[in-house]
Amino acid sequence: MTASRTPTVAKELRGAGLRVTAARVALLETVRDGDHLGVEAIASRVRDRVGHISLQAVYEALHALAAAGLVRRIEPPGSPALFEGRVGDNHHHLVCRSCGAVADVDCAVGHAPCLTASDDRGFSIDEAEVIYWGLCPDCSTSHSA
Repeated sequence: MTASRTPTVAKELRGAGLRVTAARVALLETVRDGDHLGVEAIASRVRDRVGHISLQAVYEALHALAAAGLVRRIEPPGSPALFEGRVGDNHHHLVCRSCGAVADVDCAVGHAPCLTASDDRGFSIDEAEVIYWGLCPDCSTSHSA
């Protein structure tokens, strides 16, 4: 964390109608500095920065940050919820079937929602959530060896 980011994060929280606390600032910066983090990992990193914070408080803050559009919650089937700081660009994810690693991948085609449904059934589509499944480079190497 850099001290110069804290005023910007505080301004973002206020702009989203959220109260600015040391825990929320640390939580948002932790998610943005991490890579598809689970709640336990986020809680541990936030505790390292601000001291005690309950797991329930972390869940509540993540819910508020996600609702405000400041973080994104993804839930690959069979995995616990993961959080990331990359928001607003409608990117997708690659998930390793073996180790569970998650990586971002840009939209498949064009601009958001980047995929045209074969039948939108009258919906006004503004986002597509795509998860590509496979083996990451490390697991591919170990499976082929």
